Amino acid sequence: MPEKSNELLQHSELPVELTWDLIPLYRDLKAWEKDLKDIDPLVAKFMSYKGRLAESPEVLAEAITAMDVMERLAEKVYTYAHLKADEDTGNSKNSALVDRISAKYARISGETAWFDPEVMTIPLEKINKFLKSKALKFYKRSLEELLRERPHTLSEKEERILGLASDIFSNPHKTFSKLNNADMKFPRVKNDEGKLITLTHGNYIEFLESHDRNVRQSAFKAMFDTYAKYRNTIASTLDGTIKKHAFYAKIRNYPSALEASLFEDNVPAEVYNNLIIAVKTKLPLLHKYLEVRAKAMKLKKLDMYDIYNPLVPECRVKVTWDQACHWVREALKPLGKEYCELLEKAFSQRWIDVMECKGKRSGAYSSGCYDSYPYVLMNFNGTLNDVFTLAHELGHSMHSLYSNRTQQYHYADYSIFVAEVASTTNELLLHHYLMKQKRDKNVQAYLLCHLADEIRGTVYRQTMFAEFEKMIHEKSENSVPLTPDMLSEEYYKLNKEYYGKVVDADKRVEMEWARIPHFYYNFYVYKYATGMSAAVKLSQNILSGSKEKLEAYLGFLKAGDSKDVLDIMKDAGVDLSRPEPVLDALDEFGNIVKQLEKALL
Repeated sequence: MPEKSNELLQHSELPVELTWDLIPLYRDLKAWEKDLKDIDPLVAKFMSYKGRLAESPEVLAEAITAMDVMERLAEKVYTYAHLKADEDTGNSKNSALVDRISAKYARISGETAWFDPEVMTIPLEKINKFLKSKALKFYKRSLEELLRERPHTLSEKEERILGLASDIFSNPHKTFSKLNNADMKFPRVKNDEGKLITLTHGNYIEFLESHDRNVRQSAFKAMFDTYAKYRNTIASTLDGTIKKHAFYAKIRNYPSALEASLFEDNVPAEVYNNLIIAVKTKLPLLHKYLEVRAKAMKLKKLDMYDIYNPLVPECRVKVTWDQACHWVREALKPLGKEYCELLEKAFSQRWIDVMECKGKRSGAYSSGCYDSYPYVLMNFNGTLNDVFTLAHELGHSMHSLYSNRTQQYHYADYSIFVAEVASTTNELLLHHYLMKQKRDKNVQAYLLCHLADEIRGTVYRQTMFAEFEKMIHEKSENSVPLTPDMLSEEYYKLNKEYYGKVVDADKRVEMEWARIPHFYYNFYVYKYATGMSAAVKLSQNILSGSKEKLEAYLGFLKAGDSKDVLDIMKDAGVDLSRPEPVLDALDEFGNIVKQLEKALL
C-alpha cells in the first residue's frame, strides 16, 4: 500500500489492486446502457398481467415471476450506477447514472403500483384457495406477507401517485448526501507530527484516536464548527425526511412512523422500546467505563473527544492493508472451511475498494445485488478500527453471498433487521483472535478498550441515536417544527443523560445530529444495537466449538427472507423479541470494563 500524501488522490490514480473490480458487473458503460434500456420491455411484460391476477393461481404466479425478472435487472443496473458514483461523489457523469436509474425506478414504481391493490381486491375466499394451489406454493409466504398489508394498502390510483412521487420525496436525503460528501469542506488540522492535514470524514476518527489532547480537540472543533455553518440547511433536509416518514405512515393508516417502519419485518414496537428501556437500566455500566477511562487518562472530566483514543497509546496499532487481510482471514477460521474458501474470493476477485480518495463517499458499506459480487467500500487509513471495519463489512458480504447461493432471488434479500448480526459477529471473532495472539498485557488492555468502545458505540450510542430518532419523529407527527435550535438542544440533553457526570461535553457536540446520515434511513440505527446484542451470544456459540451451534449460525446466513426475522434469529439461538439478549450483552460489557480496570489501574 503506497504511503499517504497530504493530498488525496483521484480514484483513477489508486493502485488497481486496491480498487474494486466492477467489470464482472458491467464490462463498460455500453453494456450498462443496454440493460437500462432492456428494463422497459420487462416492465411491459409485467404490465400485461394488469387486471388478470384473479384469473387463476397460474396467472398470478406468472405475474410475480415477471415482476422478479424486472426488479432483478433494475437492481443490477442501479448497483453499478451507485458504486461508480460513490467512487467520486463530485463526478457529475457518474452521479447522472444514479439519477437516471432512480428516475426510472420512480416511473416503474408508479406504473406497477397496481399490483398490490389488485391482489388485495381478490376475494378472501378465492385468494385462500389460490394459496393452496401448487402453482403458488413457492410464493405462498410472500403473498401472505402482502395480504398482511391489506389495512395499509391504498387504491391503485393512490399507490401510483405515491410511486411517481418517490423520487421527489428522496430529495432531502439526496441534498444532504451531496452537501455532506461532496460540497462540505473541512479546514486543515495539525496531526500528531504537527503537520497540517485537511480534515475529512475518513481521517476524523484517526485524529480522535490521537494521544495528544490538543489534536483531538482541534479536530473536534473543526468538525462541528463546520457543521454549525450549515445547521439551517441540514435541519431543513432532516425535517423534510422525517416529514416524509410521517406522511407515509399517516396516509397508509399506521399508528406512527415507527410502527410503519417496523411493519415490514413484522417486528413489534415493543422490541424498539424495550431496547431503549433495557439500555437505560444499564447506563451505570457505561458511566463506570467512563470513570475508568478518565482515571486512566488522568483527567477529572472527559470531553466527547476523549472517548475514542486508545487508553494504551504506546500500543496504538498502525496496520498495513496486507496485515489487516491476514488477521481477518485467521480470525474467521472458526466459521469453517467452506466459509473461509468463500471469503478468499473477496480478495482474489477484488470485491473491495480500499483507500480513501478525492470525493469518495465517506464511511464504509457492503453493497451488491443478486447478480454481482457483494462489494465493499472502505476508506482504509491503517487503524485498528479499520481492521474491525473490514471484518464487519465482510460479514455483511458473506451474509449476502450465502443467502444468494442458497435462496432463489425472490427470497434472497434478508431483512435489514438482521443485517448487522453477521457483521458484528465477525468483529467479535476478530477481537477473540487478537486477544489470543497478542499476549502482551498492554496490547490486551488496548484490545479490551477497543471492544468496550465497540459495545459503547454500537449498543449505547446507537440506542441514544434510536431514542433521538424516535423523539424527532414524534415531534414531527405532532406538528413540532424540527428547527436547528430544537434539534441541538434535545440532542445535547440526551447526550448528557447517556454519558453521565464524568463527561463535561463541549457544547459543540449538540451539532452531532447534523452529521449522522443514518437519521435519514427511517429507524435503522436500533438494528445496530440489537445486532450487537445477538452477535455477543452467537460469537460465544461459534467459539464453543459446537458443530450444531455453528450449523445453526450458518443456517441463519443462508436463510435470506425465507422466514420472519424473529423466527430466523430464534433458530440461530437468540430470541430478540425479549430484552434478555440486550441485558446479557451489556452485562458482558460490564465484565470487560472490570478486566480493563484491573489491567489499567
